Amino acid sequence: MSSAFPARGSATGAPVCPRHPDRVSYVSCQRCGRPTCPDCQRSAAVGVQCVDCVRESSKAVPSRRTIFGGVARAGRPVVTITMMAICAVAFALDWAIPKDFVFQNFAYAPFLTETEPWRMVSSAFLHSKNIMHIAFNMYALWILGNALEPAFGRARFLAVYLVSALAGSVGVLLIAPIDTVVVGASGAVFGLFGALFVVQKKRGGDLRQIIVLLLINAAIGFIVPNIAWQAHLGGLIAGVLCTVAIAYAPAKNRVLVQWGGIAAVAALLVVLTMYKVSTFPAFLLG
Repeated sequence: MSSAFPARGSATGAPVCPRHPDRVSYVSCQRCGRPTCPDCQRSAAVGVQCVDCVRESSKAVPSRRTIFGGVARAGRPVVTITMMAICAVAFALDWAIPKDFVFQNFAYAPFLTETEPWRMVSSAFLHSKNIMHIAFNMYALWILGNALEPAFGRARFLAVYLVSALAGSVGVLLIAPIDTVVVGASGAVFGLFGALFVVQKKRGGDLRQIIVLLLINAAIGFIVPNIAWQAHLGGLIAGVLCTVAIAYAPAKNRVLVQWGGIAAVAALLVVLTMYKVSTFPAFLLG
């Protein structure tokens, strides 16, 4: 029996898709000239390209960059939302798990620095059981994150946030009494306030509103009891220093200067921590 249609794999010379050899295709890629089946076709400025050529050409096109050198991405501020989600989960777990397990194991106090140093960062994701504490910090993080994350890029923004969080604990270590126990993202948030100040100054923006906000929040730290102003101060200084490295890095070797500056701030915090711990009474170190 004869057929008007050629059988697959027959010696008719019909073009087949390289990625799907069982599919005949009379459409060729405009770039490489190979046949491409409907599943492998991608619309291009002129004609159609195969999926392999599209992938290769996308590698050759440099990614868009933010004004400070980060990778520009559209959409929601992923890092900001992630930090908020971690804080929210930690807050819920602190309520759900009895005997203050989360607080007891992840809050920070200077006398725990040598034996449990991770608390210097983990405490920045915890909050007291007062809903206003986490609500204020998350609101500030959302506002600042929406402004700074798109400008810095995700990696730089995350670095500034975490270094500022660490610096908040270092501020408590250096200035507060040794038995002070702290939780909260305010050290990291103040670091973002400092970052926004530097960014606005670099871009010639109005600094008055930021200064007023900083003064109000600084005053609250002294007026309202049980607020660790030392963490605010430490985070603010670290946020400023990290952002100076990001915003004022020269065009030549910008990435190296930016990350080198952030690393230098982190290293300084480690040195200050080690120095302060070395001054503790011997019974704490033993």
